[in-house]
Amino acid sequence: MRVNQHDLPVKIDAPGAVARQLPDIGLAEGPLAAEWFSLAAGTDIAPLLAGLPGDACQATHVGYVISGALVVSYTGGDQERCAGGDLFHWPAGHSVRVEEDAEVILFSPSHAHTVVLDHMLGVMGAAV
Repeated sequence: MRVNQHDLPVKIDAPGAVARQLPDIGLAEGPLAAEWFSLAAGTDIAPLLAGLPGDACQATHVGYVISGALVVSYTGGDQERCAGGDLFHWPAGHSVRVEEDAEVILFSPSHAHTVVLDHMLGVMGAAV
């Protein structure tokens, strides 16, 4: 699920301050990790996810695309494009391919995403 920042409902509109809120964008259990990804166009993490259940990332993410564009593919076959200015919720069972150089902020369940990142490092041949 993605929504552009300008499509978020305005909750407070006061002189010098506008607050937009979309309640219930996603759920997370336990501690969250704050993550910042800088990704080059052409990056496709699918090969690094091979061997995980469904060959997909098993962490849920809520975040914001600062710039660039990426395509998120879900194990059910759906895809969506997220671009600069979009907020998103990616449930477990996804992969990401970068269309345009991107800067992305993620908030993820710390343990679940660390398992995925460690798996990716192992596939890349790096020490975990």
